[in-house]
Amino acid sequence: MVKALTMADLMNESGKNDDGIIEAGTTVSGKILSVKKNEILVDLGAKGVGLVPRREIGFGHKYEVGEDVVVSVIDPEMPNGDSLVSLRKAAKERGWDEINKVVDDGKTITVTPFEANRGGLLIEFEGVRGFMPVSQLSTEHYPRTNDKEEILRRLKELVGHEMQAQIIDADQKGNKLIFSEKEAVKEGLATHLSHMKVGDIVDGVVTGVVDFGAFVNVDGIEGLVHISEISWEHIGQVKDVLKVGDKVKAKIISIDKDRLSLSIKQTTPDPWLKEASQFHVGDTVEGTVTRITPFGAFVQISPAVEALAHVSELGGSHNPEKIFTTNEKRDFRILEIDADTRKIRLGLVK
Repeated sequence: MVKALTMADLMNESGKNDDGIIEAGTTVSGKILSVKKNEILVDLGAKGVGLVPRREIGFGHKYEVGEDVVVSVIDPEMPNGDSLVSLRKAAKERGWDEINKVVDDGKTITVTPFEANRGGLLIEFEGVRGFMPVSQLSTEHYPRTNDKEEILRRLKELVGHEMQAQIIDADQKGNKLIFSEKEAVKEGLATHLSHMKVGDIVDGVVTGVVDFGAFVNVDGIEGLVHISEISWEHIGQVKDVLKVGDKVKAKIISIDKDRLSLSIKQTTPDPWLKEASQFHVGDTVEGTVTRITPFGAFVQISPAVEALAHVSELGGSHNPEKIFTTNEKRDFRILEIDADTRKIRLGLVK
């Protein structure tokens, strides 16, 4: 590995040839004179002033007046007499040494994205530009949606905000630098997960809504609430009851490696059990036909209880559509109650 240059080494390598003239491609030490939106001026001592245009400033560091810096010379003498220099290039030249050290030590670092595209986040670290793919974001930041515009919108919200990351691929020759937030938080998530158990009631935030359920972030750990576990009542579409950003309370119903299966409905009493307890086998009840199928009719006998009048209990008729019409009220006799499966079987009262 190439030995990283210290500030003293760089001070000695003043960028001068034997005649004391600054040359293009060399590094020079100096002190920042002024910081403007589109340029930085650097005092190069006896060699005058260095101008750093905006494109050569770089990202991820806020420079201040009076700060000691090292710059790379692009053009030793512009028409106005100043030298055109680069902070970004100088940082990049010595940045790979620091990057390799970070990789060797397996360190977690703090990075700040400066731009986003649909594939992920652009990050500059130690003067070297790298990339964090969407797949390497933590559960907290991963955009659970198939909408490309929504993905980009959520990624742009991360620009300018500090994130923890690990370098998972560093190839100086190929100028490739890949970051992972997911790897950086893995150890902390394992600790959180070790303190969770099936049956716990947890607080979470909805991070994604899909046809089959909702993804929920619980202390950085991803959980899934299947559509059947959202409500005791029938739900047509998840998006009708949940949206990204909603805060929810859920019960852990299973733990699979680093993912949770959650239930929102199980944090409240089952209204079916309460209402079904008022019925007994042999009771005659009035019900409303809600659905008609080839094997029978579903009948609402209370707000939370829907029972089945099977075709075999319809007096010999094998075509429920000839006996019932949707929304009509009829009298039924309760033949069986199975609380474990939440099912009640009915017979038609003639």
